[in-house]
Amino acid sequence: MTADPLSVAPFRDPRLSLAKRVDDLLGRLTLDEKVAFLHQFAPAVERLGIAAFRTGQEALHGVAWMGPATVFPQAVGLGATWNPELVRRVGDAVSREARAMRARDDRVGLNVWAPTVNLLRHPLWGRNEEGYSEDPALTSAIATAYTRGLRGDHPVRWRTAPVLKHWLAHNNETDRSTTSSSVRPRVLHEYDLKAFRATVEAGAVAGVMPAYNLVNGRPNHVSPYLAEHLRTWTDQDLLVCSDAGAPSNLVDSEHYFSTHEEAVAASLRAGVDSFTDHGTDSSPITGRLRGALEQGLLTEADLDTAVRRQLSVRFRLGEFDPGDEQPGATAAFDTPAHRELAREAAEQAIVLLKNDGVLPLASGTRIAVVGLLADECKLDWYSGTLLHRSTPLEGLYERFGAERVTFAEGVDRVRLRTSRGAFLSVPVAADTAGGGPDAEGALDPALLTGRTDLPALTTDATGTELALTDWGDGVLTLRAPDGRYLSVAGDGYVRAGADQPGGWVVQETFRLEPHGDGHLLKHLGTGRHVCVSADGVKVADEDPEVFGLIVAERGEEAVARAAAGADVVVVVAGNDPHINGRETEDRTTLRLPGHQERLLRAARAANPVTVLALVSAYPYAVDPEELPAVLWSAHGGQAAGTALARVLAGDVSPAGRLPQTWYADDADLPDLLDYDVIGSRQTYLYFEGTPLFPFGHGLSYASFSYAGLTAAAGDEEVRVSFSVTNTGTVTADEVAQLYGRAVAPSRPRPRRELLDHRRITLAPGETARVDFGVPLSALAFWDVARGRWRVEPGAYELLAGASSEDVRLRTTLTPAGEPARPRAVRVQGLAAAAFDEQRGAEIVDRTKPAGDAVTPAGGRTAELLYRDCDFGPGVSGVTVEVSGAGTVELCLDGGPAIAALSTTQPTAGPYDYVRLGAPVAAEGVHDVRLRLRGPLRLAHVGFSGRGSGAVGRTEEARHRKASVPDLSTDPI
Repeated sequence: MTADPLSVAPFRDPRLSLAKRVDDLLGRLTLDEKVAFLHQFAPAVERLGIAAFRTGQEALHGVAWMGPATVFPQAVGLGATWNPELVRRVGDAVSREARAMRARDDRVGLNVWAPTVNLLRHPLWGRNEEGYSEDPALTSAIATAYTRGLRGDHPVRWRTAPVLKHWLAHNNETDRSTTSSSVRPRVLHEYDLKAFRATVEAGAVAGVMPAYNLVNGRPNHVSPYLAEHLRTWTDQDLLVCSDAGAPSNLVDSEHYFSTHEEAVAASLRAGVDSFTDHGTDSSPITGRLRGALEQGLLTEADLDTAVRRQLSVRFRLGEFDPGDEQPGATAAFDTPAHRELAREAAEQAIVLLKNDGVLPLASGTRIAVVGLLADECKLDWYSGTLLHRSTPLEGLYERFGAERVTFAEGVDRVRLRTSRGAFLSVPVAADTAGGGPDAEGALDPALLTGRTDLPALTTDATGTELALTDWGDGVLTLRAPDGRYLSVAGDGYVRAGADQPGGWVVQETFRLEPHGDGHLLKHLGTGRHVCVSADGVKVADEDPEVFGLIVAERGEEAVARAAAGADVVVVVAGNDPHINGRETEDRTTLRLPGHQERLLRAARAANPVTVLALVSAYPYAVDPEELPAVLWSAHGGQAAGTALARVLAGDVSPAGRLPQTWYADDADLPDLLDYDVIGSRQTYLYFEGTPLFPFGHGLSYASFSYAGLTAAAGDEEVRVSFSVTNTGTVTADEVAQLYGRAVAPSRPRPRRELLDHRRITLAPGETARVDFGVPLSALAFWDVARGRWRVEPGAYELLAGASSEDVRLRTTLTPAGEPARPRAVRVQGLAAAAFDEQRGAEIVDRTKPAGDAVTPAGGRTAELLYRDCDFGPGVSGVTVEVSGAGTVELCLDGGPAIAALSTTQPTAGPYDYVRLGAPVAAEGVHDVRLRLRGPLRLAHVGFSGRGSGAVGRTEEARHRKASVPDLSTDPI
């Protein structure tokens, strides 16, 4: 019998190097097969025995969208653990479940799109739940741990192949596919790239996914940073997968390219290797790629580069190795160990924000647990389906006994009366076989009404009491007595048919709009109003029903009754992850929704011993003044309720720490689209106000003392050590945090910056020595004058303590550093975007492929400051490279304009630059200030050699340098 030649082909031989195997297989593919591989859903190549493959499997905090799986805490909750080793174990469990699920369903992918590495710069970002922290060091530590778990520990075969999301500077959902994040070089290197870089360099990352937004005027999907930065950080082939629909956005919404052929060609050349577009229909993308080849926009070599990266990942996953089981691919699903890990992660994620001694609760305490989330275990868009569920109410029942726990949800009980005087009546779903939700999550109308010829809602004279919840901004949900939410199906009829609000477009939210003596009921998913007609209750564009709202009971009345009869009240408040803050929707405020504020006030008025337990995907601005205790947890997955109850009971001492600053008021926040964390003083790194709770904050049931801080600087590393002692009476974890700051920097630097941290467990009286090796490069900043990192000479303070503001120990060291050197502007001029400070400016694309320019935001006026510019023995002229229309004014130090260069008419387009020149006279070192007026783009400023008559003006400018105003306060 002749052996199958493919079974002994070089690409099937695991003894060969990865590169040789990939090259062999790539050489066997036809051009059409290569084109087909570039869509997310790559078809099988039967002649080579290659199976179909798709990029993308969501696995942010468990395997998502593929049915039941272990659900761990949200990513921001994993960040709150400050425990990389725990997060590595979570990633390991998720990867094993992915393998186990794939064994029974080949739709489950092994190229997992996780974790999200975007920094939590702004707490109103709708996807706050998906990131780990506002700090690059903490984010990279947690992300690296998760990717290592996802990858597995086998030296060759990867259990799953993690892809980091979302490259780059992505923190807004509002107009996310058309807004541009203006990111100056210092912010780019010191903040946005930093978390990605450390995680990629750790070696467990298979690739990245570009974000929908633009950065500096250029879509991320054609970003030169993919080649200039990302792919220089590792020798491994990294797979870049587009975000869903983003390739089409380049033409359809962003209008960056005129044709889709141009767009896919530019994306592929920039470094995108897999196009996620048009779902499972690959024909639009493959057609565009063929068109780009025919037009000479792409070559087969361009395709080879992308396909090679894809194949590299598939080989690392073991797809072409013999046998079904390889070391490191061990599968496991919903094991006792995974369930225990979910509980442990939920416990470690809980942050005790305030405690006046009321916690932990004694075992005999009578507890009233109240609030809209008290009996909820909420999932988010990237959750799997729950196998197990524990709500706060269930956890407290289990831990304290049902006889000692009372419950009041706090919904408003209402009836809706039609204009004809009849009440809305909602038939209850029958508890019969087959009566559960179908695959779409909706009930068969026949099971609701008993008849197939009627809609699920009818009207009669008695009506149904509905549970109304106002989630803020007037967004309501209405729930029937059987627990089902009112929802609108594809046929437009209103039914009580959803277990929870959810879906890409939520169909369970409404708004009551005042109208005459009543209200119109607007369905937010369709934008239509509810009407009642002969054929039933449905949404329509005309003839809306005017409803009267009859309130049977306010939620605060039930809460007050329950609170009055208890020793302690636990108010569970927070958000539904599908409403008012999620993917596609940013929040509008830090405040709790008014409905929940009412419940909290009612509980506190009825019983001053009120504990607020916030369960949310993001920070809130709450007033803790009159509350004896406040806790926060992200939505904690399947074990959330058990974990909260164990912390409240003192079975576990809380040791979660805030992964981002909690601000006291909306006024503390910059504009959501202001990405200049330095200039607008964002995050704990730069914020100069008083936070509600600082970054790294979290209390314990124990107390800890710090002592013996030592620091010794070597040539490349600072060795730091100190002791932590548990001075309390219970075993507990402490998160020891080490920060650094430049004492007298020449440029704006962080107030303090996390250098490292360690979560340690200590018994009462136990002491542990904590040692850190901090690379000297961690003290560096991005020197825009040199275009690289530099450690500035001078004193640096090291701060050890329990949070960014709770500093227990400090010491100072003075590394040698690298002295500053003035910019030799006569030789190299000034790159416009390499400013030290700015006001009113935004960075835009100099050309479509690469480069930066600067323009006034909104085409108005901007000011740029470039410090320490060395004109040498003298210059006699200045040139500016500009497009558009407007004026560039040049000032030295604090003086008036010495040159004004204007375009006489607008250039033909934004990338059509002209060079303008004017005489100037300057010598020596000066600060250069540029004022931009009008809708122009400035790309570069150049200076030419000295001419006659320059000395007097140069001397005058030199004398003015002593009083250069700060751009943050000086009016333009």
